Amino acid sequence: MFKAIVIGTDGSETARRAVGDAVALAESIGAKLLVVSVYEAVSDVRLREERDDVAEDTDWVFNRRDDVLAMLEETAGEARSAGVPEVETFARQGDPADAILDVAEEQQADLIMVGNRGMTGKRRFLLGSVPNKISHNAPCSVLIVKTT
Repeated sequence: MFKAIVIGTDGSETARRAVGDAVALAESIGAKLLVVSVYEAVSDVRLREERDDVAEDTDWVFNRRDDVLAMLEETAGEARSAGVPEVETFARQGDPADAILDVAEEQQADLIMVGNRGMTGKRRFLLGSVPNKISHNAPCSVLIVKTT
């Protein structure tokens, strides 16, 4: 069965739903949970100027590393409280799909879980969808969680 599960999160409500499913699965089978989140190096000035103008589904782009670390620790604490035997967190800079794929490969994960919510409309074709990119490039099985 699965011994190590990777789950990506940006702290959004839909990501929390996917994390909840990953926590439940990891707890039920005794798997290690590897929680990944991404930050973009952004100056404080730019962060203040642009945060209010950002669409809700791309707000993760403007998370500072400290914010991501705090969110990861909160998520890990919730997973431990739910009975997950081992939880590790990974804060990475860059593309969310690449970060999730890198952690899965580095940690030799058996499963990647990711929410189905991604970019929509014209932007989806320009930027690509995180679940789509992961499903096509994963080094292990992928479970796409319906979160919307």
